[in-house]
Amino acid sequence: MTTLREADDAGHARYTYRLRVSSTARGALLAEWDRCRWVWNECVAKSKSIHLHNKATGEKRTCGPAQLDKMLTQARERVPWLREGSSVVQQQLIRDFGKSRAKAHKDIREGLSQRRRAGMPKWKKKREALPTLNYTRRGFRLKDGRLHLAGGIVLTVVWSRDLPAEPSSVRVYQDSVGHWHCSFVVPTQMQPLPKTGRVLGVDWGVKQTATSTSAAHDLPHAEHGRKAQAKLSRYDRMMARRRPKKGQAASKGYREAKKWRAKAYAKIARKRQDTGRKWAKKVVTDHDAIAVEDFKPKFLARSSMARKAADAAIGATKKALIEMGRKHGRDIRLVHPAHTTMDCATCGARTKHALPLSERTYTCTACGAVSPRDKNSAHVMLHRAGLNPAGAEGVRPPGALLPQAA
Repeated sequence: MTTLREADDAGHARYTYRLRVSSTARGALLAEWDRCRWVWNECVAKSKSIHLHNKATGEKRTCGPAQLDKMLTQARERVPWLREGSSVVQQQLIRDFGKSRAKAHKDIREGLSQRRRAGMPKWKKKREALPTLNYTRRGFRLKDGRLHLAGGIVLTVVWSRDLPAEPSSVRVYQDSVGHWHCSFVVPTQMQPLPKTGRVLGVDWGVKQTATSTSAAHDLPHAEHGRKAQAKLSRYDRMMARRRPKKGQAASKGYREAKKWRAKAYAKIARKRQDTGRKWAKKVVTDHDAIAVEDFKPKFLARSSMARKAADAAIGATKKALIEMGRKHGRDIRLVHPAHTTMDCATCGARTKHALPLSERTYTCTACGAVSPRDKNSAHVMLHRAGLNPAGAEGVRPPGALLPQAA
């Protein structure tokens, strides 16, 4: 069990805002991205050459940020086009490349399976990779409500809310719809809420996104994706009819259909995020401690429940709950999901037979307790987290003895 307890500092958070980008600024940003993409591809080529050299000679040469920084310095001396761009964003790109490469090597050393590994950094193609520029504190400044980037790029920020503190870095990027955004990293201070003396157990599911020990705090499946399926299918058919042949440039109609589909998916994602945040705020406000199933929904993508699970957005909702709990100083306890559907919340006995997913009722073979399956699992979360189940019915008290086997 992992516990996220109260701390004086709630860590860091990202505050994202839309940008109003003029044609001049858009050209400058795209030119900066072309230089960064060139630097990234040079790092990929250098990494591959070092790997082939070590494999052939048996040496152990390295390709870390220090070596790549020297390569960047030499390249900026030789290439005037590269020297016209900001060194801040190019050096930060090398740091990001080093982190990506280090993660891939770590997964290999730990012996993770191929599908679980983070792959080695790949080429960034012009027509596929969306612009993403990261600036540290010395590469940007805020003046008169506008964002000034290194290289003389000035952007107008749509301030939907104030920044709580001075930002330490900013990421400027373009989404799949074509809109530009800036994302500031700022330190956040905890905003404690009044104590309530209540605790809650949360179990994740597909038919119902979240089932808790309190019926008033269950999260039903909103089905945002299903409601927009007709529109998405229409855009998919438009793209299929206009899909270019391999090696040919996409037509204007194909690009427009792709943009419309991206807008529809972005709208669905915002609805899912909004639903999860509102639910998380309500849960955190009404409870001091929350036991949450540490569910990993990735495996559902390879099952027959993939579409339903993706529409439920379990991962995004779980993340929203953890972030909201950290922000307001609540005790969030992540419980390992193993056997949570097999244990009895009343007596603690574990069933000896398989429980099919279609069976929605849990019947204990030891004490005979009958309850909805997901509700029973939510109560099990409370007991495993070691929380006093105040106000939660049907949970055995801490230290209760298990029934003796007949």
